[in-house]
Amino acid sequence: MSNDELARSTFAQQRQDQVLHLIRARGSIVVSEVAPELGVSELTIRRDVNQLARRGLVKRVHGGATLPDPEATFSGAPRNRGGRTIGMVVPSYSYYWPSIIAGARAAAATAGVRLLLRTSSYDLADDRRQLRNLLQTPGLQGLILAPDVSAPDSPELLAELDALDLPVVLTERTAPPGASADSLEWASSDHAAGAGMAVRHLHDQGHRRIGLLYPQNSPTSRQLIDGWRDELRRLGEDPALPLTGISDGFLEAGRDTALDRTLEAVDATGTTALLIHADAAAVAFVQHCTDQGLHVGDDLAVVAYDDEVAALGSPPVSAIRPPKEYVGRLTVELLLARLNEGSQRPVHRVRIGPELHVRESSVRC
Repeated sequence: MSNDELARSTFAQQRQDQVLHLIRARGSIVVSEVAPELGVSELTIRRDVNQLARRGLVKRVHGGATLPDPEATFSGAPRNRGGRTIGMVVPSYSYYWPSIIAGARAAAATAGVRLLLRTSSYDLADDRRQLRNLLQTPGLQGLILAPDVSAPDSPELLAELDALDLPVVLTERTAPPGASADSLEWASSDHAAGAGMAVRHLHDQGHRRIGLLYPQNSPTSRQLIDGWRDELRRLGEDPALPLTGISDGFLEAGRDTALDRTLEAVDATGTTALLIHADAAAVAFVQHCTDQGLHVGDDLAVVAYDDEVAALGSPPVSAIRPPKEYVGRLTVELLLARLNEGSQRPVHRVRIGPELHVRESSVRC
């Protein structure tokens, strides 16, 4: 092996060690976030993840990587020896949730707490099943959950959680108005504020008819609608004029029909800018616009919501990024504070502001 080849091999090994250290420290990584952190391309990080996965050191997930064992401990973190045990149920191990899990695991590792992680399926019956399984764990002292609070029977589940004799914290969820949830705490991204941030950015770019597309059954959609509508009114714009609609179908077979209809509605309503949730749908829409000869950024501006894959669009799509890892970390910290302080501690319910990442899709040339 030549000196140049040896140097490249050594550098690649060092970088893979860095990637592995980040995964062990955080529980999971998102490729689009780690690449700029390490100063290399996303393709390079994906190759490193593939190498680590072949060695059985990590598990590949959509957009990143996680530890192969959901109960694995972090490098250098104290193992739980008779300490606290808490359970966590999230809807998925992929897409939005790896960063939430990473934050939660990092906080648990720092505190020397055993975190038992289970996945559900955006279904309250499954949530209840995973909850029952966790409640049978000897020594379980607290629960973190992310149930579908928009489901018709969610108030019943929240009342059951509120009646448990151990603390419960919701992560990236808030109880709906009127729900029996006096003792429940939560840490959640302020999605309404994120929608308002997107509207202000697009308004500053000169747009007045700023539309919104969202998944019909997403727990986030209601907050986005409220934030989008309220900010338009604050700016003196009429929310009834631009396009509002459903982004479902943008990622399915035969999606061209749905995308064409959306473009027709954009033209019919005079909409010049869109906030689209989630960003996979936004990327698909931008791609379709480009295929139809539109110049995204000039002819039509787009901001995505989530920022999981938005940077990979062509052109790269501006996006609102919720503070996912911080939400996961704060959720665990709230639960541990409740365990430490008991009933003397007031109920804490925290909303955390997202960030706007401006890219080509929303800036006029």
